[in-house]
Amino acid sequence: MKLILIALAASVILLGCEEHKIDTTPPPPPQGIRTISLDNAVEIQWLPSKAEDVKGYNVWVSYQYDGHYQLIASTSAASLVDYDAKNGTTYYYAVSAYDFDDNESALSKDVVYDTPRPEGVGVVLIDTSTSRNISGYGFAQYSVLSCYDKNTDVFFVNAHGRLYVQVWSDTDIQDMGFTSSLDEISASPTEGWAPSKSAEAIVGHTYVIWTVDDNYAKIRVQNVTASRIVFDWAYQTAKGNIELKTTHTSRTGGRQFDRIRSSLMK
Repeated sequence: MKLILIALAASVILLGCEEHKIDTTPPPPPQGIRTISLDNAVEIQWLPSKAEDVKGYNVWVSYQYDGHYQLIASTSAASLVDYDAKNGTTYYYAVSAYDFDDNESALSKDVVYDTPRPEGVGVVLIDTSTSRNISGYGFAQYSVLSCYDKNTDVFFVNAHGRLYVQVWSDTDIQDMGFTSSLDEISASPTEGWAPSKSAEAIVGHTYVIWTVDDNYAKIRVQNVTASRIVFDWAYQTAKGNIELKTTHTSRTGGRQFDRIRSSLMK
């Protein structure tokens, strides 16, 4: 009987060793990375890992896609806000996953970058025939201006009952149509600018503006009457950068992050 009990105990110990075998296989890299441009911040989102043993994620940032990536934070959620991002600077992001045994995946291979930009809500302009001094807006100044001010990018006009958002001859404007929010327009178009330098002011429509200083902006009309217009806006401070929004969907790149990732771990 004593020999039988010893044998059973040995079997239990061996089985226990099998059940607690150390896992050395890292989870797969996260997929579906995208970003949301904020004002002096960027939100990074990704698809939750389907691997059952994933414990959390590490989020990395670089100033170029194939550059040196630095760890900025770890999280158990499938999103993170980078509050250290600054308006007008482009950032590249990658995400890795790690499991309960501290095995970490390679960095995600999606090409994901973002350039935060300032935005505002509830700007009120009065039409030029009523008060020219508060009929225009300058994005670089974040200020309501006279339509004749050299810094004015867009102004509001009531032309015999027809209401327009208008720009000067050295600036371009395009009506992007009805949008459910300002965020719906992700980037400036490269053609289709209005030859008349104006567009009818319609509630719910978003308009993209290309300024004389080679900056891009957008406004969405919230309210309009015969004498005033109310709009929300976003303005890209990085010259020539057409990103205006918010959400940038990732795409898979041909470069590999394994070499970069291994160098970061050393």
